[in-house]
This record gives sequence, structure tokens and C-alpha cells, in this order.
Amino acid sequence: MGNKSWLMLLCSAFISMKVSSQEIPLVYGVENTVPDASPVLPGFDELPAVEPLPDPFLWSDGSGYCTDFRDWSRRRAEIGKEIEHYEIGSKPTVDRRCIQAEMAGDTLFVRVTVGGETLCLSAGIVYPEGEGPFPAIIGIGRGSGSLPPEIFSKRGIAQIAFDFTQVMSHTQKRGEEPINRLYPEQTDMGAYAAWPWGISRLIDGLEIVGAESRIDLRHLAVSGCSFAGKMALFAGAFDERIALTIAQEPGGGGAAAWRVSETLGNVETLGRTSHAWFMESMFRYKENVAKLPFDHHELCAMIAPRALLVLGNPDYEWLADESGYVSCRAAREVWRRFGIADRMGFSIVGGHGHCVLPESQYPEVEAFVDRFLLGKEVDTNVTVAPLYEKVDYRRWIDWWGTGKPEFR
Repeated sequence: MGNKSWLMLLCSAFISMKVSSQEIPLVYGVENTVPDASPVLPGFDELPAVEPLPDPFLWSDGSGYCTDFRDWSRRRAEIGKEIEHYEIGSKPTVDRRCIQAEMAGDTLFVRVTVGGETLCLSAGIVYPEGEGPFPAIIGIGRGSGSLPPEIFSKRGIAQIAFDFTQVMSHTQKRGEEPINRLYPEQTDMGAYAAWPWGISRLIDGLEIVGAESRIDLRHLAVSGCSFAGKMALFAGAFDERIALTIAQEPGGGGAAAWRVSETLGNVETLGRTSHAWFMESMFRYKENVAKLPFDHHELCAMIAPRALLVLGNPDYEWLADESGYVSCRAAREVWRRFGIADRMGFSIVGGHGHCVLPESQYPEVEAFVDRFLLGKEVDTNVTVAPLYEKVDYRRWIDWWGTGKPEFR
């Protein structure tokens, strides 16, 4: 075949990829497109040690690779079940008939009844001027999380505050939290299964009240910082109705990979993180994190094909941002595989306080908000991490696709 023919084939392939990437959804209308995945879940003694980062495209039974976007929802669901099984516990599913919701002024009230017990959630909504429907951000703690409220208010975006203590406290007492009234058998549930459950129930409530909420359900974001940055990441990973996740300084147990963090200094490793946030059984892996069949680059990748922006702050060693950088680079390979790498970005810069967005990061946040909440055509190719430009992240992922999990 001549050079001209090869060129035509390459152009054709590029055009096909471009068309298919345009057809890949930005958000979904259900919490999970594949709710019933059944991955292989070996016991501790049967799990092999995989020292580099696990291959996110490899099916859990080792039978082959997810190479087509049409299969990604099933592979994503496998990863989710692994994270639930080994790390956070099951995020309970709820029959919509068990949920009631209403608006009272600018406050959304949601009641979830399971087994004769009822849990009540309330969330105040700060509306911009106008009639709506408005895109919205669900902020953890306050309406915009730790991000400056004006980024959203001046763009006509509503702000919904999630009070996580209505579901589970920051330092849970197992079996004694509000959510345990509904699920008394799940005493091992980590907070990162419980809190995202609460965020999903707020979204259920918005769906139930419909137009009365004046919220555009196709353009929802979630954000939080530090432990709430982890919360936002888990919420976005486990609910496909969230169009944009902004995880601000989530640290270890968030975007950072457990395996990479083990190679660093005084950072939040698996053995050092809060026991309240995860299942107690996860901590058996603290001496050998390589036995976990997943890592947190795959938690991030669960958000694909939707949008994710991770914000870091290397001035705080505990956040393990070098690990976060490697993990983000690895996760971004999933978006890149499907031709949508500009839907996942990271900005890891210092010179500011913890959970304080510096002026230098405003453009990245504003670009993601403008594109994925407002539908503007702006550049979201954000890969900013000047301190880690020389870090060899590829050594952690070069084995992908070879079937041989070893450093190369």
C-alpha cells in the first residue's frame, strides 16, 4: 500500500475518532448505567501483588482488555464494585418509591424511608437572578464547597449546600450514624460510601420535585476540599448524573494512589488515613498495598467520560501530591484512550493556604465550569504541575496492555 493510501486511512481513522468522541456523552440520566457488575473478587490470600499501578482496561477476570468505549460502562462498574468490596463498603441502592421530596422556599427536603426508618436531608439552595433552570454545583459544607462562591454566582450557577453530618459524622461511630438507622447491617460502611449516598439522594430529590427546583439536572457539579475533596471524588465516581467533579486538594485516599504514596515521605498512606472513612477491613492491606486489585487512578477514571478537575497544593507534604500527579497522569490515559483527554485535568501549584484557591488556579476552574456547566467552547487541556514535571510517571503504567504487571 502506498504512502498516499496510508495517509488516507490515517485521516479516515482520525475523523472517525473525532466523530465518535463528539458522540460520547458528557453526563448520564441515571446514577449508574451498569448497576449489576459482577467482577472477580478474590480473598486476601488469593490476590496477587501488583507493584505498579493496575491496568484500568484489564477485565477483572483477566480475560482481555476493554478497548472500545461501548464496553467502558461495564469496566467502570467492575472497578466500582472492587472499590466497594475492598475499601469503602457498599453504597446502598434505593428504590425511588422509598424517597419523598419537596421544596420549601429555597430549601430542598428529601426523606428516605427503608425498613420503617426515615432519614431526612435538607439542602439550602442559593439561586442566581432569573427564572432558570440553572446549572448547579453541590458544595460540601457550603454551596460552592471551598471554591470562591463568586465563580458560580457571577455565571448564573445555583449553589446547593450538602450537610454531610445528616448522613454520617466526620469521625463516625460505627453503627450509630444516621444512615445506620436505614442500614443497620452495614456497620462496616466507610464514610466514603455513606456521604456519596447522601449526595445521590439529593439528586434524586431534585429529580422528584422536577421543574419546581429550577435546577438544570444535566449540568450538575460537585466540589469539596481536603477530606471533602475525597468526598467529591467518590461522589462523582459513583453517580453518573454528575457532569463535573472538582476535587480540591483531596490528598491520600483521594486522587493520590496508595501504591505511589508508599514510596514517599510523611504523607497520608493507607495505613495513616482515617479509619472512620473506610472499611476497617481495608487496613489489612497497609503492609502490602500492592495486593489491592485497584488503585485511586481507577477511582478517578470511574468519572470518565464525564469531566474531572483535580486541584493540588504541594506546599502540604501530607497531601502526597507527587502521588496525586502520577495518579492523575495515569487516570488521564482513560480519557485519552477515548479521544476526550480534555475532559480530565489537574492543576497542582503551591504558594497558597490549604483549601484556598489562588488566583493562578482561577482560570483552570473557570474553564471547566464554563465548558461543562455552561456549554461554552473553551480550552480545558489543563495539566499543570511544575514541581513534578521531571517525575517519571510512565514507569508506573508502562506495563499496561502487556499482561505482565512489573516495572519496565
